[in-house]
Amino acid sequence: MSGNIMVTAIAAARKAGCLLKDNLGGPRSIEYKGAVDLVTEMDRRAEALIVDEISSAFPGHGILTEESAEQRPASSVRWIIDPLDGTTNYAHGYPVFCVSIAVEERGKTVFGCVHNPMLDELFTAEHNAGAYLNGTRISVSSTAFLGQGLLATGFPYDIRTSKLNNLDHFAAFAKRAQAIRRAGSAALDLSYAACGRFDGFWEMKLKPWDTAAAALILKEAGGEITDFSGAPFSIHGNECLASNGLIHEEMLCVLGPGR
Repeated sequence: MSGNIMVTAIAAARKAGCLLKDNLGGPRSIEYKGAVDLVTEMDRRAEALIVDEISSAFPGHGILTEESAEQRPASSVRWIIDPLDGTTNYAHGYPVFCVSIAVEERGKTVFGCVHNPMLDELFTAEHNAGAYLNGTRISVSSTAFLGQGLLATGFPYDIRTSKLNNLDHFAAFAKRAQAIRRAGSAALDLSYAACGRFDGFWEMKLKPWDTAAAALILKEAGGEITDFSGAPFSIHGNECLASNGLIHEEMLCVLGPGR
């Protein structure tokens, strides 16, 4: 993959992260896309900044981003962007959020970066080249038992109306794991699993921009990622189960009793 693509992705993520950090805690213009699903003017400003950076450098590439219609030119390269993962946190001034940018070639994710501007942390990964945090190679944890594991999760936006809302899985894992955290950013949760801060993560009803970059980072750090049945993970799927690999089977058993 072109080094210019990686340079552009990282530069765009850092610029968007700086924009978000500088404006955290200010007055917000908030719109609701659903009962609990919101978007702020900063989502759109960060997205516009990133798209402008990419389009200027690679005008023929495709772009899929959370807040705008997909751009589909005749290119084998597609960028998948979440300009602000953790919008609800951001809207409340809670400093847990990130920028996520992934690059696909012919439908396969070949590069991903997740930038946490509040801690100045940049997670990156290139296909078959390992995962890194601020330039230092990272790997998943060595926790071998679910009972000693720190897990992360989230809840879907339709939690008030759908029976598939993760509350049953949360209750089951709460009785089996050492502890569970719900921080509000799937991309950060997966990145933290990649560097060993979390031992496992599960969530449902995520979108491609939530997972494309961080799933590659997790895999390149030696982690395992599937759906809830153990089948291969897809960014277009409905389920995400990620772990250090050592506790993956135990987590599958919790999600699917009788395995």
